[in-house]
Amino acid sequence: MNIFLVIIIVVAIVLAIVSGLNSALSWLLWVALIVGVIALIAFLFRVISGNKRA
Repeated sequence: MNIFLVIIIVVAIVLAIVSGLNSALSWLLWVALIVGVIALIAFLFRVISGNKRA
């Protein structure tokens, strides 16, 4: 997996945890979900396209 995708996934998880702990920052949950979906789409695109470059 590309290191950039790993960083995006980690950021999405951290944002989801932070937004879950502080209800005043609930908009971070939406940001985390959007970033996570983008990372998932990018990962699936790489898998489906058969790009074997590391």
